[in-house]
Amino acid sequence: MTPVILGEGEPGASTPHTDGLTMPPEWAPHERCVIAWPARASLWGDLLGAAKDDHAEIARTISRYEPVVLVARPGDGEEAAAACEAGSYDIEVVEWAIDDSWARDIGALVVTDGAGRRAGVDFAFNSWGEKFLPYDEDARFAERMCAHLGLDRYDATHVVLEGGSITVDGASTVITTEECLLNPNRNPDLSKDHLEAELETWLGVDRVVWLPFGLVEDDDTDGHVDNVAACVAAGVVVAQTTADRTNPNYGRLHRNLEVLEAAGYEVRTVDVLPYAEVGGETVVVPPTNFYLANGACIVPVTAGADLDKALDAVQAVVPDREVVGVPGSVLAFGGGGVHCITQQVPAATP
Repeated sequence: MTPVILGEGEPGASTPHTDGLTMPPEWAPHERCVIAWPARASLWGDLLGAAKDDHAEIARTISRYEPVVLVARPGDGEEAAAACEAGSYDIEVVEWAIDDSWARDIGALVVTDGAGRRAGVDFAFNSWGEKFLPYDEDARFAERMCAHLGLDRYDATHVVLEGGSITVDGASTVITTEECLLNPNRNPDLSKDHLEAELETWLGVDRVVWLPFGLVEDDDTDGHVDNVAACVAAGVVVAQTTADRTNPNYGRLHRNLEVLEAAGYEVRTVDVLPYAEVGGETVVVPPTNFYLANGACIVPVTAGADLDKALDAVQAVVPDREVVGVPGSVLAFGGGGVHCITQQVPAATP
């Protein structure tokens, strides 16, 4: 049984910050990637099959750069393995109870000391403010992930936090959005200063940069940062913007840009913000909701004139990586993108 490291703010409790561990940036080397298999029929509706097809394609694509662990509901593993062609790719399919497939938000956030020690941080998950029920199994995903990977687990379940609401820069800073983290449907009893202290304690960082906004359309997550900003290299942040002054996100995204510049970052912008019609809805497919695999950048795209523009824009901001487009429209219908369905497991040592 993997030991549980004390948390919950007990006197003298061990935390990543006191133990000298920190969450590595996504651009640091990975050991593997964790993905979950779509399961919530009430969310996906008639697009559940398409969502599974797209998850399978994304799993296969990422497995070209790093191993993938794909988690499916008990009884769904055979279907997932066949769809992903797991026998022909570096994909391990495992089964445990899940509610749906947003591994970024339900997975453990892995912290390291850079010298071989790793542990997972298990935050509380409340389904983005009780929006999708039930979520009992997803609330245990981080614990099960740590057990499967043989990681010690820090218990930070007194704080509600989703992985898509933060990005770390590898220099002791975490970036988040006020719109999400200060929403009363997450931690209504915690002040902004208290939340900063919790982030510093459990992610092993020393500074929090607060962006004002997520995307207007992002009402499922209340403005996750992974739709608007991503740390891609030392001192470098990619920011989603739009050249369309009539877009309701225009002023919001430029305000985020000002905050990032004031925080001292080199900011590279992606000013292509595509939309798609899916399942009778208009959805936004932000290219910045990408996943940085080892040596590659996996980008959600939508068919049409913006596809090449989006890939070219991302290639310009991560010139040292192979940029690969994967289907993003159905994921956007479900409320997310490539980053939302993936959770990196950093290598034990750089």
